[in-house]
Amino acid sequence: MSPHRRFRDPRSTPYDFLTSVLVCCPGCAKLAHVGPAPDPAGAHDRGLFAPRRLVCRNCGTAKEWTGGSVAWHRSPHEPATDPHFDVRLWLQTETRHGWVWAYGPEHLGLIRRFVEAPLREGIPWHDHGRKMTVVARLPAWMKQAKNRDEVLRAIARIHASLLRT
Repeated sequence: MSPHRRFRDPRSTPYDFLTSVLVCCPGCAKLAHVGPAPDPAGAHDRGLFAPRRLVCRNCGTAKEWTGGSVAWHRSPHEPATDPHFDVRLWLQTETRHGWVWAYGPEHLGLIRRFVEAPLREGIPWHDHGRKMTVVARLPAWMKQAKNRDEVLRAIARIHASLLRT
């Protein structure tokens, strides 16, 4: 079987995609970027609670997040938001089953590769390490073969929105 028809779970977690998040600017509703804020002390903490900065190149909006609570997106029937600033993600679209969303292009690419693969290899039950990965946490309707075309069309719409910016 060719390698592009088989998907092996790379054991990525949501934390792996939070270094660069694309969001809708709260000021002008154009594309904005959330990334690690420069640390004046020179520390390179890239963890979940590391300081973040939201920057919009269109209107100049800049916000800092220095810690506190993090809000993970939970509802499949509402638009997804950034866990730090609670602003809508740029890479998302609604389908009849729920929302398809991604933090960035790498996250979207992982979801696309998973959905389009007819053979999907999960993590064996006896293997140690991460079990609840990004693809393991995808909604059941996204994993069903009967919804593959619809999900791939949604991913194509999301990708097209990125190219229009």
